[in-house]
Amino acid sequence: MQKRTIIVCGLAATYPLGGVAWDYIQYLHGFYRLGHDVYYLEDTGGWAYDPFKVTFVEDMSYHVEYLREYLERLDPGLATRFCVIDPNGRHYGLSAEALAGVVKRADVFINISTTCQLREEYAKIPVKVLIDSDPLYTQEDFPAYLDGTVGQDERWCIDEMLRHDVFFSFGENIREDFCTVPKGLVDWIPTRQPIVLDSWSGAPARPSRDVFTTVLSWQPTEEGPIVGGVRYGGKNLEFEKLIDLPQKTSAVLELALGGGRPPRELLAGKGWKLADGFSMSKTPWVYRDYLWNSLAEFSTAKNAYVATQSGWFSCRTACYLASGRPAVVQDTGFSRFMDVGEGVLAFSDEAGALAGIEAVRADWPRHSQAARDFAKRYFDSDAVLSRLLTEALR
Repeated sequence: MQKRTIIVCGLAATYPLGGVAWDYIQYLHGFYRLGHDVYYLEDTGGWAYDPFKVTFVEDMSYHVEYLREYLERLDPGLATRFCVIDPNGRHYGLSAEALAGVVKRADVFINISTTCQLREEYAKIPVKVLIDSDPLYTQEDFPAYLDGTVGQDERWCIDEMLRHDVFFSFGENIREDFCTVPKGLVDWIPTRQPIVLDSWSGAPARPSRDVFTTVLSWQPTEEGPIVGGVRYGGKNLEFEKLIDLPQKTSAVLELALGGGRPPRELLAGKGWKLADGFSMSKTPWVYRDYLWNSLAEFSTAKNAYVATQSGWFSCRTACYLASGRPAVVQDTGFSRFMDVGEGVLAFSDEAGALAGIEAVRADWPRHSQAARDFAKRYFDSDAVLSRLLTEALR
């Protein structure tokens, strides 16, 4: 494909947590490996999260160094390809003049999860791509917008969204009749998380711990979306259906819990092994080591993804798979278009979850190899990003 100048927008510095960094920066890294002239931009207009103080701060010096060190270690060529703009307009990485030059020659602007404010200079870029990584949360207010009853703030947000040219969603079933994510307004094109496979290929042949793990925020801080009079929720609603699971298997099930007010005493009493989510996510490399030292992942998905059968697939789970770590994960409808059963064991109820756990334990080497094969088949950044760019430039 012809070399393009691409700007990718995300939250890797704003939320300096390991999993967040991998989510956004694999777009930058993947496009760079494909030979494109690609830059990473954070221009949210807001403050940054301080995970040590558990609050939001104006000073972004820690966040910028965190990002710079990460990029340098990933590939020295990436260390000069970023710009972070703080709430006061100060530019880190690329200067204001250098960023203006990139924006002027850019072919494609990729706004992941609507993280970047769409300044007028960005709006002049020929192709503006929006990637919805949070199906249903993104489309919650579409019905009210269409019938004219939406609130002023929600209307403004949707109008800003509609200033983009091409729309992609991790909700890969979103066009299907059985999927209950609201339709209309936007013609969503299915996409998924790109994984730079080489970044995950160095995992030990056998993990150091015989433990099923996951990293999660228990419950979103904001209330879940309401669509058609139904309120949808986060992972907590789905985990609560499986609260007694550790008492029904000899497998060790560990939750690295972040925010969301998790009921730690209840979970521990039910047999869940608990770890501190921030400690396991302090840097991208600590996070990667945590995945690498796991036997497999076990996790539910947000209730909103499951109940709508959106087809969403976890970025984190894709990283486990690329590391050769199988995943026993809740089906959001992805089993309709992905070959599950080896490497990825999808469940819809407690019996299916138990069967998946025992299948992995019975033949871990086979499922480990199948996990790597699954990641290459569905998440290889070369294929995912080439397809995304082809669709965007049509």
